[in-house]
Amino acid sequence: MNPRLFVALRGDLEKIMKQEVAAAERAVTLGVRETTDHLKTELRDQVTGAGLGKKLAFTWRGKTYPKGRMSLNTAGFVWSNAPQIITVFDTGAIIRSHTGAYLPIPLPAAGKLAGRRKLTPKNWEEHNKQKLVFVKRTGGNNPILIAENMRARKGKRGGFAKAKTSKGQTTVPMFVLIPQVSLKKRLDVKCAVAKWSNNLEPLVIENWKESSDT
Repeated sequence: MNPRLFVALRGDLEKIMKQEVAAAERAVTLGVRETTDHLKTELRDQVTGAGLGKKLAFTWRGKTYPKGRMSLNTAGFVWSNAPQIITVFDTGAIIRSHTGAYLPIPLPAAGKLAGRRKLTPKNWEEHNKQKLVFVKRTGGNNPILIAENMRARKGKRGGFAKAKTSKGQTTVPMFVLIPQVSLKKRLDVKCAVAKWSNNLEPLVIENWKESSDT
């Protein structure tokens, strides 16, 4: 074979191989990015579709690595910043008090605390400077915590406050006490992961075809 022809042919092959590698890197990277975005979006849609709100939905995040370049080793990661809550609704759970006592559920009359603090019997008493009274009920009804010597507030604020005089005094249920809460399975993370894992290969192939066509 003519040496010059050999060198020219060899050079063309190297160029073709480099182009194919570049096309493969692009296809894999774009395929993984698309799969990651689709999985993240579907998991967010599951949360909002289950009526759990956008705040919890947007705890789902996704990233691909390496950043800023194409690679045959591109990997995608999808995770939640609220994994414990997601797991509860993904598997279902029975929630009990960690002390073995009742779970206190605040009633509307208990009002709310400033900020995002969770309302509990303890901080209700601290905020209102008044002790709650435990009342055991018959007929299978859950016990309650009541506040005595209260009066209804006037105006838009509503609710109740401790009565300063005997006028208008009333007893108001503030918390209902339940032994446990059963949460049904409302999400299916495993199904979404399997779906988009199976769609990764077709997306890579599709992006490879687009690279070849350009």
